[in-house]
Amino acid sequence: MSTPQNRLIELLPRRDRERLLALCEPFPLVLSEVLCEAGAPVRHVYFPTEGFISLVARVDDHPGLEVGMVGREGMVGAPLAVGVATSPMRALVQGAGQAWRIGVTPFKRELAESQALKRQLDRYFYVLMAQLVSSAGCLRFHLIGPRLARWLLMTQDRAHSDQFHVTHEFLAYMLGVRRVGVTVAAGELQRQGLITYHRGELTVLDRAGLESAACSCYDADRRVYAQQIGETPAAD
Repeated sequence: MSTPQNRLIELLPRRDRERLLALCEPFPLVLSEVLCEAGAPVRHVYFPTEGFISLVARVDDHPGLEVGMVGREGMVGAPLAVGVATSPMRALVQGAGQAWRIGVTPFKRELAESQALKRQLDRYFYVLMAQLVSSAGCLRFHLIGPRLARWLLMTQDRAHSDQFHVTHEFLAYMLGVRRVGVTVAAGELQRQGLITYHRGELTVLDRAGLESAACSCYDADRRVYAQQIGETPAAD
């Protein structure tokens, strides 16, 4: 079987890694596909190797709000690591790619068998919770511009490309703001020479400048991941 590109799997001891991969199947991540709904039973666990997934909170009849993002540094289905088989959030494919997929029953068996996997996923569950806390504070206290810069950096990290497709409507949906707010904030980043944006195609021109423009939550998230798991996969 080919070498995994998911960070959580890569860091497992060889025997545990090979045993887990033997239970997995390659799975295509299709843009806009919903992998699981909030409140629904978790049926599969996903370890992305390419592409990325938004974790979206739904409140009453309001549009969803992105509270987390998962690329090849993480997994979808983390509540299973603490014995919960229900998803608290919608998992929506935001960037097409590939993942390793495993059913809940074999995953639970492997989790019970592999102490290394259990320790790894316990740490990742903490990372994910820290990301959710960071997102809540970011939404309440940070302005749209720095939040947008943070979101673009998170997306670039997981897209492994300086260029990706995204619309103002989708950004407004993910950030929980009006479209006009995103338009103004993106226009300012463009005037500063940090990005270009044309017909849904966004290109990061100045990574360092975008990091300076982002709110503190971006660095905080990366520090937590590095402390608990190790360095995040670098953007290509």
